[in-house]
Amino acid sequence: MQRVSTFLWFDGRAEEAADHYTGAFADAKILDTQRALDGGVSTVTFELAGQRYIAYNGGPELSFTGAAISPHVECDTQDEIDTLWAALTDGGREGPGGSLTDRFGVTWQILPTTLRKLLDNSEPEAAGRVLTALHAMTRIDIQILIDAHDQPCL
Repeated sequence: MQRVSTFLWFDGRAEEAADHYTGAFADAKILDTQRALDGGVSTVTFELAGQRYIAYNGGPELSFTGAAISPHVECDTQDEIDTLWAALTDGGREGPGGSLTDRFGVTWQILPTTLRKLLDNSEPEAAGRVLTALHAMTRIDIQILIDAHDQPCL
C-alpha cells in the first residue's frame, strides 16, 4: 500500500503551522509529533479533511518553493520504493535523503513506512544513526536504515 501526503518544509515553525492549520479546519487533527535529539520538534504529521500533511523543521535552506512543498509518499516495501523511484526520476533527477525532482520540476519525498518506527523517540541514538544514513542516500534502501538502527552502541 502506498500513501501520498503533502510535505511542508519550515524553518523552525512546523509545530506552529500544524497547530494553526488543524485549528482552522473542523475535521483536522495532529497525528504524530517527532522530536530531534535536542528535544525540539522535527516533524509533525497532521490531517486536514482526510488529507495527511507532514510539517518538517528543515531549517532556512528552503522557502516555499518546489522543494519545500512536495508530495510525500510512504511505501511499505523496497520494491514499491524502487518502482516509484524509477518512474518519477525518468526524465528527472535524484535528490538527497529520498527526495527527487520529476521531469515537471515537482519535488517528491519517497520514504519507507518503517521510517517512523526507526525514528522512534524512545531510542534517540538509534534515530540519529538512521537520520545520518538517510541523509547519505538518494534512493532509500530500507535495509541500510534498519542496519543503522540496529547497530550496537560503542
